[in-house]
Formats: sequence, structure tokens, C-alpha cells
Amino acid sequence: MNNIFLVGPRACGKTTVGRIVANKLQLNFFDSDALIAQKAGCEISKFVKANGWDAFRDLEVDILKELSETERSVVSCGGGIVVRNENYKILKEGFTVYLKTDVETLVKRLSANPAHGQRPSLTGKSLTEEVREILETREELYSGCATVIVSGEGKLQDICEEIAGAFKSIENGDNK
Repeated sequence: MNNIFLVGPRACGKTTVGRIVANKLQLNFFDSDALIAQKAGCEISKFVKANGWDAFRDLEVDILKELSETERSVVSCGGGIVVRNENYKILKEGFTVYLKTDVETLVKRLSANPAHGQRPSLTGKSLTEEVREILETREELYSGCATVIVSGEGKLQDICEEIAGAFKSIENGDNK
């Protein structure tokens, strides 16, 4: 297992944690959403508005396939990456970390940081209702593809240490 894939809902900390873990382990860092926006030539919200969610998910599949072929990388995955079967299979075969975070924490982070609002609403409901519904729908997928589940609510340094330690353990030959 050469790569670390970070999964979970938006605002759980995948990008922040990913950068720190990559630096700590001297690995490359990639953000799948940033690569999708780059490939699309526009913000994700604009792409989805113009092309729809299916087109976005198709791009997401292409990007994850490319990233899964990289060596020694940490990949921050988009929140919905687990909904496509082909992505789920890639994640299930790799070293995948689910940053598990509760609804209240996610809503607080999303409300405090407008950058997290780059995607259009999936459900058209209030932020709290949408986050709760998305978590309920995806919880089994996040957990099911995860090599390890780490709380996204602890101290940032502790979260990163836990992930780095688990990855080193696997690299040193411990079983998944």
C-alpha cells in the first residue's frame, strides 16, 4: 500500500490533515476536488450547474483512477467519492482512512468557512438536515472502505499522528 486515501464528508478535515500527514511521512499530497476543478477549468459548483452531478462523478472516477496509480501519496478525496462503485473498490484496496466527524461539528465548520460551500446543495434542505442525511446515507460506505477510522474531532496533531502511525504499521508488514 503506497498511498493514503482520506475519506469522509466535506469539512471533516481531509485536506488539512492530508497536507500534514504527507509532510510528516514525506509523501506527495493531492486534493481530488482541486484536481477536478483544474481539469474542469472552473469551480466545482459551476461545473455541476452546467453539467450535472453525473458528469462530476464521472470526472471524480477518472481522477481517483489516476491518483491510485501514483506512488507514495496522500489523497484528500471528495466527500461523495464513495458513492461510485468503481471508486469504492479502489478505496477498499488501498490504505483508506475515514475521518469520522459528527453532524454538529461539520455544520459548525461549514458555517464558519465559506470555502467549504463551493459545492451546490445535494438535497436543497437546510445545512443541518443535509449534513445529517448525507452522513446517514454514506456512513456505511465510509466505514466499509476504511482501513482505519479516526475521529476528525480531536487535536489536529493527534489525528495526524494516529494516521501516520497506522500507515507505518501497515508498511512494516502488519496486516490490514
